[in-house]
Amino acid sequence: MNLIKIKDRQEVDKRIIFMPWYVEKFIQYKLPDLSPSTLLEYLRDYETFFHWLLAEGLSGAAAMKDIPLIDLERLHMESIDNYRMFLTTFKDRQNSRITVSRKLSSLRSLFHYLSQIAEDDDFYPLLKRNVMAKVVIKRTNKPKDTAARLEGKLLQEEEIHEFIRYINEHYPVDVAANKQAIYSYELNRVRDACIVTLILNSGLRVSEVVNLNLDDIDLKKRLAYVFRKGDNDDSFKTPVYFRQEAIDDLTNYLRLRESNYKAPKREKAFFLALANGKTEGSRMTKRAIQEMVIKYAKRFGKPYLSVHKLRHSFATDYYLRNDLYKTQEQLGHASPETTQIYAHLTDKTMAEAIDNLK
Repeated sequence: MNLIKIKDRQEVDKRIIFMPWYVEKFIQYKLPDLSPSTLLEYLRDYETFFHWLLAEGLSGAAAMKDIPLIDLERLHMESIDNYRMFLTTFKDRQNSRITVSRKLSSLRSLFHYLSQIAEDDDFYPLLKRNVMAKVVIKRTNKPKDTAARLEGKLLQEEEIHEFIRYINEHYPVDVAANKQAIYSYELNRVRDACIVTLILNSGLRVSEVVNLNLDDIDLKKRLAYVFRKGDNDDSFKTPVYFRQEAIDDLTNYLRLRESNYKAPKREKAFFLALANGKTEGSRMTKRAIQEMVIKYAKRFGKPYLSVHKLRHSFATDYYLRNDLYKTQEQLGHASPETTQIYAHLTDKTMAEAIDNLK
């Protein structure tokens, strides 16, 4: 099991003990089919709902763990509408439309399981009345809408090379007066450029980059072997191609990985960080990579750029040169519908390119 899955599974185990017994039953049912990160999102959503239920006096239980099934059966549509309003408007719980829809979908999955799948000792459904079956959740992540939100926030072909060049050459000029920033940059420049270059030439997710080990990179075949999102088979790593442009940066990083980061022999992680006060390097975290990209992006003049938008930038460029199904395979999308985002994005990109030729 990869490191992020291990951490998420530990968090699931930690939170599940505070849940009602029927939620634990649902999580166990879903365990073979869903990743630990998805199950963790379910539990976080249920925590929000149950805390709201108690705060509103819709359950007389002393704690979240003690909320009985009968309290769920007694819920009216008005209660669900109030919960939706709570998620949307309450000061400490303001969520985007997408997040609200996801939280309601999580609830609907639980209620569906309790009313349609799980049974008591007499073979009757655990939940006799399912109020969530009446709830209509509008789809919010249509590819065209996602493309519209991304428009103008990705790196185009020349900007991809300019961003990498900025990290390698121009960033130290912008922070020349900051000795601490310069020290960190000189230590990590090659590594940082390598990470950005790899994502922009492969479309890897940040979690896939974090989990890379030394033996996962094959420079000769230009392959990175990664655990794909949503794939619960931890015995198989998917080979993902990266472009020739990434070879030099990967080679340069490998030359100094041990010396710059004091890599212990037992450390298999490909990308390392040397924390303050530490004498040995350890695997870079997801947050460290995200913050690193944002740091350079802000100075580059694109503060909205993130690791995931680097992946989108690669995907848009890749789709222009390939077809939908090759792009789907390269990115590891479960459905071609997700990949259709890039069809909408490239329509705009190609139109701009034609305009520039005039």
